[in-house]
Amino acid sequence: MADEAKGKGNAAFAAGRFEEAARHFGDAIALAPDNHVLYSNRSAAHASLGRYSEALADAERTVALRPDWAKGYSRLGAAHLGLGDAPSAAEAYEKGLALDPSNEALKSGLAQARQAATTRRPGGSGGDALGKVFQGPELWTKIAADPTTRAYLDQPDFVQMLREVQRNPGSLNTYLSDPRMVQVLTLMLNIKLQPQSNGASEPAAPQTPKQQPEAKAREPEPEPEPEPEPMEVTEEEKERRERKAAAQKEKEAGNAAYKKKDFDTAIQHYTKAMELDDEDISYTTNRAAVYLEMGKYDECIKDCDKAVERGRELHADFKMISRALTRKGTALAKLSKTSKDYDVAIETFQKALTEHRNPDTLKKLNDAERAKKELEQQEYYDPKIADEEREKGNEFFKQQKYPEAVKHYTEALRRNPKDPKVYSNRAACYTKLGALPEGLKDAEKCIELDPTFSKGYTRKGAIQFFMKEYDKALETYQAGLKHDPKNQELLDGVRRCVEQINKASRGELSEEEMKERQVKFFFSNTQESCASLY
Repeated sequence: MADEAKGKGNAAFAAGRFEEAARHFGDAIALAPDNHVLYSNRSAAHASLGRYSEALADAERTVALRPDWAKGYSRLGAAHLGLGDAPSAAEAYEKGLALDPSNEALKSGLAQARQAATTRRPGGSGGDALGKVFQGPELWTKIAADPTTRAYLDQPDFVQMLREVQRNPGSLNTYLSDPRMVQVLTLMLNIKLQPQSNGASEPAAPQTPKQQPEAKAREPEPEPEPEPEPMEVTEEEKERRERKAAAQKEKEAGNAAYKKKDFDTAIQHYTKAMELDDEDISYTTNRAAVYLEMGKYDECIKDCDKAVERGRELHADFKMISRALTRKGTALAKLSKTSKDYDVAIETFQKALTEHRNPDTLKKLNDAERAKKELEQQEYYDPKIADEEREKGNEFFKQQKYPEAVKHYTEALRRNPKDPKVYSNRAACYTKLGALPEGLKDAEKCIELDPTFSKGYTRKGAIQFFMKEYDKALETYQAGLKHDPKNQELLDGVRRCVEQINKASRGELSEEEMKERQVKFFFSNTQESCASLY
């Protein structure tokens, strides 16, 4: 089914398995060819693989299916930018902003498109070809795995440079003056640079006098070029860092207010942090947590959706995505008033577990499933229909159609599980069918629901008698007589049990006689059982 394939695609995309994600989204599209979100997701997967032509085709299909959806134009702009068509990218981003003027992703994309349009030289350059090595999905994995480049991922300005080169391969030349970019480029091209330390090589063995002239005859090694000066931080980057620091302070203030249960103040701080820095979804998930505490479940759900969408774009940690989905599921569960309402909450918790499996989310899923089941039982409860089903069961019992009778008694119990009479009647059916353990269970449930109901004791005692448990049957009949001392069925039951116990103790009853008596007793009570149905 389309939703299942989509879920697999989302999980693969979040894990950086873009090829697998594209395949799953393709499977989903085959099942739901008019779903614009599926084309949008596959476009993102293609773009992450550097397949911008395929990304463009999917983005165009997204916009055609849903022209009023701003995110479709974000996909379209990214694909155009990846193909080097900055003017078309800018046009796409502008259309998206016309629909959603506050969308930060579209604003950022438009700025990049305009910058690319002004910096790109006619005819292209070698940067385009080299820049394409940054397009593969293995980029981040390689950088993280190499000890010489791993630390770069903790430097926001460098991560921003990498993303810019991914979006616009031709911009590589702009950043080659940065030694970090050169180091990553050599890593991606599998070129090993020899480390230089003041032009000196490894210490050599002492030379003999005869070797001295030969050493002098060699060409002198060229002096190593000085390492490039660190790239100067631009005013724009300084401002960006300041905004991030300010956002972090707002988050800390929001956390403090949240602990004091000053929710309005906490929301103000988290909102300010979101405005300052849209590259950290923790501000959004924190605000969602506040809305959840305040009982503003719709606002919580909106924030969680926003956090998940932005988190996908930023390749955020799976745990953060899972946290947002878990909070959304909690809000949906709080809003659920019918068993059907819980379906969406349960699905959301399941998605959260595919991102990151943790005990808290699993417990919430189990709670939601249990609440759904309880509501289903409450919604199905109908004593009137239960009585109708019981009467149908009685008719079939009188016709000795015991399986059909069991079916109607069972439906009666689903409609009203607290009716001891139906358990008594079904126990009689099971006895006729020879299903003694099931009959015994129903008789015990009948007594549990109404300890004063004599028929429950006669049913249970008869079944125990058939099972040759005469001592237990005697105890059951005697227990029933405490509530109804003059009940003839219970008195007869006691008499039969005492008779069998005495004969068995004297050895007067053979096994064959025992079987004959049981058969005779069974059929002689058929008429009585019909008359004693309720």
